[in-house]
Amino acid sequence: MINISDFIENFSTFNSNTRLQPWEIINNLDDFLQEKFSNLGEDYIISGDTAIHKTAVVEQNVILKGRIIAGENTVIGANAYLRGPVYIGKNVKIGPGSEVKQSIIFNETAVAHFNYIGNSIIGNGINFEAGSICANHYNERRNKEISILFNGKAVRTGSVKFGSLVGDNSRIGANAVLSPGTILGKESIVKRLELIEQLPLENN
Repeated sequence: MINISDFIENFSTFNSNTRLQPWEIINNLDDFLQEKFSNLGEDYIISGDTAIHKTAVVEQNVILKGRIIAGENTVIGANAYLRGPVYIGKNVKIGPGSEVKQSIIFNETAVAHFNYIGNSIIGNGINFEAGSICANHYNERRNKEISILFNGKAVRTGSVKFGSLVGDNSRIGANAVLSPGTILGKESIVKRLELIEQLPLENN
């Protein structure tokens, strides 16, 4: 069993049930955000399913689709595309042209330009260099169920859409690819152009 608090120090501020597995959190993210919407204060500007903190900056041509919460001092760069449900913490930077889909991004994290983060949980103080990708789906496999490699064992998720769990203070290099089901501990370093692969389930 993965304890998300071992990867993200303040995860309990998002959800107190740390026994939930990462893919369970992501698969039910819209429900969690719907509950959070009802507790947001006057510091947020709410329009439909979108809640943006008054101190956040949303640059030109940003597309916000679905349920989204963006926290204080967040900057969402020009031409970014957020496909909810998406939760963004405090002091987060989403670079120009980046896409975030059905994900959680915690505080002080920077996502450079032209990145893709899909169905992932991203911790605090993380830096994604330009062009890096958290892939969320195995297009090339016959059996598309995603498995993760954790403590030397393959664990089935029962999901065909799950990206990565990235621990606090990690660094992801330019044009690196995190394969679906990637689990990175705190202070992990992924080199530029590196591929983090996961073991396939049998009969893939």
